[in-house]
Amino acid sequence: MVLNSKGGSGKSTISTNLASYYASQGKKVFLVDFDPQSSSLEWLAARSSGRKSITGIDASISSFRQPRSADYVIYDTPAAVYGKELTALLRRAQSIIIPILPSPIDMRAATPFIQKVLDNGRVARKECRVALIANRCRENTNVFHQLDVYLKKVRKAPFISVLRETQNYNKASERGIGIFELAPYMVKRDRDQWEPIIKWLKSKRSQPVNA
Repeated sequence: MVLNSKGGSGKSTISTNLASYYASQGKKVFLVDFDPQSSSLEWLAARSSGRKSITGIDASISSFRQPRSADYVIYDTPAAVYGKELTALLRRAQSIIIPILPSPIDMRAATPFIQKVLDNGRVARKECRVALIANRCRENTNVFHQLDVYLKKVRKAPFISVLRETQNYNKASERGIGIFELAPYMVKRDRDQWEPIIKWLKSKRSQPVNA
């Protein structure tokens, strides 16, 4: 599950790239879009039929049950989720990624939201795990260094990677594909930045304690 109450943090970009990665590995992937803006489903609509298949589900208009046949279910969530809505989303999650942008506004908004997620009973009991990433970063800037320090200080949630700001994500999105489906020579640096995210998701650190 990709989660952040702040709009514009890059949840759909992270979700679609995760879905395309697992699909490229031959896995049966469901991409579940809870956001009424349907950014992930629009990305999927642009995807060529010749690409590895991903099944899209619009969860913003109807409830659904998690498909048992799936190898991976990627949840793209809306902005402004709090209270009962947040609790309901967290019931579905096994691994949660929270992307944070390098801006004072985003960092201020992230502080209470991250704490609410970490205080959730399932998260506190380690029945689902949380990780943080810095998204759309220009690494040689003061605000990036502020975000780097901020994320490293968050307790109980590892800071696992930094994704740079690059047009590669826009180029991929226009075609309904992900970073891992572009020519490797174009996206070597981006793939390197994704490696710790994939590694975390494959590790026991992202798995519930009772898994």
